[in-house]
Amino acid sequence: MSRDALVVGINTYSYEGLKPLKAPAQDAEAIAQLLEKYGDFKVTRIPAVKDKENNKIRVGKQTKVAHTDIENAIVQLFKPEGHPPDTALLYFSGHGLRKKAGIEEGYLGTSDVNPQLGCWGLSMQWLRRLLQESPVRQQIVILDCCYGGEVLNFNEADPGNRGKGRDCCFIAASRAFEVAFEEINNQHSVLTSALLKGLEPKAEQCVTNYTLIELLRQQKNSFPQRPTFNNFGEPIQLTWRMTASTGESKVISLQTTCPYKGLAYFDCTDEDAKYLYGRTALTDELLEKLRKGNFLAVLGASGSGKSSVVRAGLLYELKLGRRLSGSDSWQIKIFRPGQNPLQNLALTFVDEGLSNIERASQLDRAEKLLEGADGLRKLIDIAKTQRVVLVADQFEEAFTLCQDIKTRKKFFECLLGALQRNDNKFCLVLTMRADFFGKCVEQEYSGLAQHIQDNLVTVKPMSEPELRDVIIKPAKLVDLEVEPELVEQILKDVNNAPGYLPLLQYTLTQLWEQRSDNCLRVNTYAKLGGVMGTLQKRATEVYESFSELKDSELRQAAVRHIFLNLTQLGDATEDTRRRVLQQDLINQKYPAEVINEVVQKLADERLIVTTKMGAKGTVVDVAYEALIRHWGLLRSWLDDDRKMLLQKREIEAVAEKWRDNQKASRFRLQGGFLDDAIAFQKKAQKKADVNFTLSDLACECIKQGIQKRRNRNPLKIIKAMKL
Repeated sequence: MSRDALVVGINTYSYEGLKPLKAPAQDAEAIAQLLEKYGDFKVTRIPAVKDKENNKIRVGKQTKVAHTDIENAIVQLFKPEGHPPDTALLYFSGHGLRKKAGIEEGYLGTSDVNPQLGCWGLSMQWLRRLLQESPVRQQIVILDCCYGGEVLNFNEADPGNRGKGRDCCFIAASRAFEVAFEEINNQHSVLTSALLKGLEPKAEQCVTNYTLIELLRQQKNSFPQRPTFNNFGEPIQLTWRMTASTGESKVISLQTTCPYKGLAYFDCTDEDAKYLYGRTALTDELLEKLRKGNFLAVLGASGSGKSSVVRAGLLYELKLGRRLSGSDSWQIKIFRPGQNPLQNLALTFVDEGLSNIERASQLDRAEKLLEGADGLRKLIDIAKTQRVVLVADQFEEAFTLCQDIKTRKKFFECLLGALQRNDNKFCLVLTMRADFFGKCVEQEYSGLAQHIQDNLVTVKPMSEPELRDVIIKPAKLVDLEVEPELVEQILKDVNNAPGYLPLLQYTLTQLWEQRSDNCLRVNTYAKLGGVMGTLQKRATEVYESFSELKDSELRQAAVRHIFLNLTQLGDATEDTRRRVLQQDLINQKYPAEVINEVVQKLADERLIVTTKMGAKGTVVDVAYEALIRHWGLLRSWLDDDRKMLLQKREIEAVAEKWRDNQKASRFRLQGGFLDDAIAFQKKAQKKADVNFTLSDLACECIKQGIQKRRNRNPLKIIKAMKL
């Protein structure tokens, strides 16, 4: 895990309206040394000078800092061109200014500020936008600004929840109407003095942003101004230290590399591949299939690890060349079909490092070639390699995102037609959710279904020994211990749960982030609520994400509708999972377009699992039955009007049985049950709660029951109408 810090301390200012300062450079250097000693940060200092006495780099006391210097350094910290750090910390000590010209704007004062010439320093609005767009997962910003009330509108510089950094910490020296002070008889400012005390860990202690802010809160009465701070997300480890058994204070090497992947897939890199466990046998099978043929279809349930085993297993071994002779010289191209599969395919043949104009020109030529299979064959022919391996990951996007059936057919024809060659130079690999195989047989699609059947490898659930490897072996690579009790509890929790792998990785990542030493412990797991606790949090995040979509209220209501239908209501027993056909979720309130979209997103987020059941259609199921028992939001939905939900379920169960028996008259609603169904339908319409709206099938069944009754006894119906 990479950790970068930028510490800035500016004493010297050219503008006469800003007096020189004494504390900032000393503040910054003290913070820098502490972060290096106890936090494993790679620290960049501004301004940086070489100390003549010890030949070490320190923060310069008299060196000026230009606006462009600090701006470039902050960009490099939070939005570098290369791989971003996992954790990034910015510390600034110096003057601050506030511009009042119609609107108030805050600035960090650089040495070259001159308000009279319109030069105010580094814009806080710019900093805020940068933090929002930053890919850094953990962000810490500490601003110890003299005249903080003039520089800092806290909300203005707040990274906010919209930033891509999931975990954020923001600390400012004072509120908007206060100044920041240097401490009397102390070489540091008031805030930095408190920070230095809080960041230096005691024996066997880990300091996080949350514990640091709690310390600042406890000391608030000692500040002549009131510091302002805020946190978002999970705790961020800032510094740590432990005591050796001899009783002497010793800084430990707390492992900073997380061996787990969270909800992301394992990719075809050295770093990811070394942590992929439990897939040795499956990788061997994929390699053998590829050695013998030129087409490979890897299918499995959502969350089964298809992309990971293909990328970090199969493709990584091909790159190494250790298993198939010469495979290290093969060209490997990976893409996802997306909304325009032919264009995305063409992009894989565009050279890297081109200008925008050259890239657009090359893409245009590639797209024209890919109008048919002959064009793809030509691109394969001219490739200077023994073999081209083309990987279409998440192949189901050709059905879910590409809505133009002509484009879809042309895409399939291009790929499968290019396989028809005398040599073995072209190899096609695709990964797809198993429940989408039914889509492949709906039309001829250039023989796609037959190709898949003849070259199929199914990703099955891991065995218990494989799951143990997934938990324990990555930890060993980074000298991380895992309590045996924790392993047993996790195995118990994920037993017989479909789609568990990403959520297991997510839970293990959370355990790693919240550890206080080099051990993953069962008590921390219990505090998280186990796999189901992290899942509950994840489920709520996914539900809330629908609020950002078009017709958000309808789609959030559809989420509720789907989960209510996936729950079998218990009668003096616990509620359990209930599998339903996707078509049965559709009704007048929730049309097919909405249901299909929401089901797709919930499946992508690993909260539900979809399975193709032949002619019956697609079956939808919850990924974890424990979600029904422990997700608070779902529990509240179930507890509301449980009686009506039970009655609705009974009516729909009869209707489904009627359908499954070719709608024979003896299986339809009749007698008192029909009367109850009619009464329920009227009550549901009056209640105006869409979650009690009967399925289209149930409504049809009621209508047929009424019609049969009328045909059998028309006089009784007429008398009833008169009454």
